[in-house]
Amino acid sequence: MPSSIDLKQFLGRINSLPAMPVIAQKMLALPLDTDDGETQLLKLIAQDPQISAKIIGLSNSALFSVPGMIASISDAAMHLGLTQVKSVAIGMATLSALTKLPEGKLKSTDLWMHSMAIAIAMRTIASHMPANLRPLNDKIFLAGLLHDIGYNALNFLDTNASNALYEKLNAAPTASLSEIEHELLGIDHGEIGAQLGQHWGLPEEIVAVIRYHHTPTNTHASVGQPLINLVYIAEKMLPNFGITEHTAQQVSEQEWSELGISLSEINTIIEEMSAVAEQVSQLR
Repeated sequence: MPSSIDLKQFLGRINSLPAMPVIAQKMLALPLDTDDGETQLLKLIAQDPQISAKIIGLSNSALFSVPGMIASISDAAMHLGLTQVKSVAIGMATLSALTKLPEGKLKSTDLWMHSMAIAIAMRTIASHMPANLRPLNDKIFLAGLLHDIGYNALNFLDTNASNALYEKLNAAPTASLSEIEHELLGIDHGEIGAQLGQHWGLPEEIVAVIRYHHTPTNTHASVGQPLINLVYIAEKMLPNFGITEHTAQQVSEQEWSELGISLSEINTIIEEMSAVAEQVSQLR
């Protein structure tokens, strides 16, 4: 495994990382408030059999409670909404760009399941927020699906370093995630992912989510709020789901208050989180 200095120097050569897939670039740029934009989105998704199959599969899962059987992308878009379908498709396309074989110990399927669980959990928590504070669903989903993309990037850049981090996280369950990452790598997965996000031209608030989702009180995190707080709380409520991150902590009254959520709703949210965990587990 390279030293932390070597790894940071390698990350400085950001052009060595894969380019954002063309399909994801096109989808990010598409406006969905026109008939042409909607048509182009469905055409782009239909051109990628893997993305199409995953979206149709998700549409038919218990996660989305869609009545009947979804058999096409147009059906999925009608029932789930174009913005949600767009976010899931972008997430799938970008994450697939960082998958290479043979994989290391941190599996892309586990990362995908974790990211999907957090995205769904964020949507669930956000449904209890006042409308004037609640982010748009497409932003919630994109933030949730891409928040841990730094792990994918690390695995792509250096599988040995990724394997060492995986082993340390699983062997030291009480240790600080940040301390482990900086000791091993000299950098954390949030910064790795943020550098990739900037290289890809992701929206500024999504880059902020990737960089600060474990440090929501950072003075520079405001550009990504309240999405950052949503990720932070979702990971506390679904600790070590799919991957080990040492996030099991109590959500404070202040953290609920910052999202405008009444303490009287917490028990309901906890019950809904249990359902989310069960439903996402069935996606394996």
